[in-house]
Amino acid sequence: MNILGKSLIAIGMLIALIGAGILIFSRFKIPFLGRLPGDILIQKKNFTFYFPIATSILASVILSLVLYVISKIHR
Repeated sequence: MNILGKSLIAIGMLIALIGAGILIFSRFKIPFLGRLPGDILIQKKNFTFYFPIATSILASVILSLVLYVISKIHR
């Protein structure tokens, strides 16, 4: 089989797993996540704008630490 075909199948399976994970874990909500100091919330009469800066930074730090630990384990 062509390497491109195998890659597309692997990417499709990864996207399906991520989608299933989102559906399953959407029931389990972390209470403070999305309401951290530093997140921007602007509410007007017919308009709501939400930009989770602090939440994004926290998620990035946690993901970086997890990937760092995984890379150290696999050496």
